[in-house]
Amino acid sequence: MSDGTAETRVDCHVKVLDEAVVERAIDVGLDAIVYAPHFTRIPEIRREAASYSTDELRVIPAREVFTGSWRNRKHVLAIGLEEPVPDFIPLETAMAEFERQDAAVLAPHPEFLNVSLGESDLRRYRDVIDAVEIFNPKYLPSHDRRARELAESMGFPPFTSSYAHLPQSVGVAHTAFDVLIDAADDLVDALRDGVARRVVHHTGSHRWRTTAAELAHLGYENTWEKIDRLFLSGTEPTHPHHIAYDGRFDDVSVY
Repeated sequence: MSDGTAETRVDCHVKVLDEAVVERAIDVGLDAIVYAPHFTRIPEIRREAASYSTDELRVIPAREVFTGSWRNRKHVLAIGLEEPVPDFIPLETAMAEFERQDAAVLAPHPEFLNVSLGESDLRRYRDVIDAVEIFNPKYLPSHDRRARELAESMGFPPFTSSYAHLPQSVGVAHTAFDVLIDAADDLVDALRDGVARRVVHHTGSHRWRTTAAELAHLGYENTWEKIDRLFLSGTEPTHPHHIAYDGRFDDVSVY
């Protein structure tokens, strides 16, 4: 990868993907991005990721699953899934699926608003979760400190990401792994093996401009009107009752 060194710079969680995103990721020196858009099944994510991957930038498919109800949901990021896992199923069901599929399991933005794993969840799934996010540009400094405290006190390897919902946010934070990563399986191995890594992020005005823009976007995204529109019919791609799941999650669906 970059400069012939055994280091791979990965933005471990982005929501957007197009030519501009790829160009920006390359321009800021990333080697890979993890692409996990909302409400999209893993086969489609894999196809889109493959279409944008290049020799300069690997696009690695993943799923951020929304467990629980919309008002009390807990996001979990899974890399290396072979089979689709729907949103809005109990946390324990999602974790069992990730473990069954031998995926790498990440805890993004712990204890952030009502969308994250808390301390008790991290303790309960200590043997399933492979890394905890200790910096996120949506965070305020107190959130960063708390996330780092949780990871360190429980011995979780850290990671960071831009959590970019906007193209200009890509690369504001990345995780530099001390190993070459050329495909999704390599990243899964690095995460599950606890490979040494550095957490790197912007500071100063760029970081705070990103925080302001992403929080403004979050205000739109987290509205009941949006999710009501998305999930009332039960036919959306990641709804538990969608035909793609063959009825496997009908009994545990929260909607």
